[in-house]
Amino acid sequence: MDSDQVEDFFSNIMKTEQETSAGIAAIRTLLEYLKHDKSKTVVELRENLRTVIDVMTNTDYPTTAVVSGSELFLRFITLAAGLDKGSFEECKEIMIKRGKVFLNKLMKSRSRVAKLAAAFISDGSRILTHSRSRVVLQTMKEAAESHRRFEVYVTKSSPDSSGDEMAKELMSLGIPCTVILDSAIGYVMEQVDMVMVGAEGVMESGGIVNKVGSFTMAVCAKEMKKPFYVLTESFKFARQFPLNQRDLPDQYKYRSSILGGDLTKEHPLVDYTPPAYITLLFTDLGILTPSAVSDELIKLYL
Repeated sequence: MDSDQVEDFFSNIMKTEQETSAGIAAIRTLLEYLKHDKSKTVVELRENLRTVIDVMTNTDYPTTAVVSGSELFLRFITLAAGLDKGSFEECKEIMIKRGKVFLNKLMKSRSRVAKLAAAFISDGSRILTHSRSRVVLQTMKEAAESHRRFEVYVTKSSPDSSGDEMAKELMSLGIPCTVILDSAIGYVMEQVDMVMVGAEGVMESGGIVNKVGSFTMAVCAKEMKKPFYVLTESFKFARQFPLNQRDLPDQYKYRSSILGGDLTKEHPLVDYTPPAYITLLFTDLGILTPSAVSDELIKLYL
């Protein structure tokens, strides 16, 4: 597969499979490339896989989960026992098998998160969420199927109005839902019992990168003493330690098509919510406090 084929394969998954996250799409693309690669050594193969990751991060899709998921994938397949023995083809077969095991494990992670988080939704709850999150949607579906009655407020989420789509999907599940303006977060916050958001990436600090506006919501929740819950899969854990908004890499904040130009007039697509504003993270590794994320990252990369 050349660069164009890699980009087409990745983009096709993102366009046609709405429920597939960018991180999973990236891992599937890497696995597909691995099957067709013509490398002769492990070092050459690793360099080629790095090139594939660069191609995917240069598309206009969210890159935070692409980077973290791809790094974990490379770590997982290259630490397999037996790679120092036998022929390169045998090593490659081991990598492909390990890659399939890794992907199958991740495919189940969203349902694990949903089961954990759904237990926190009780009858009569009022929940505020931001934009459209697949794992938040699945969590609410899980709670609704358990015959719990609750109400959801969804931000419209400018500039793409992804909250409208989230609201339609919730209402199709029979869940009462109200779309609010992003600027109405403070007004609505006093009426809700909790905030539930997804994440595009979880930083080593325990903070999150998510759709722009998440930080504003977290600040309001903290001030009004409402729990701010983050629902996310562990493949989104990234070895980054930003201290503020400016510390986030530009490739996380802007579409690749505008990188290299004047970004001073551009609005970022995501923002960074520091760990001090997060109550708990619901992950496929369990329910974590923000301070526990760094420990889990160490385990993931051991």
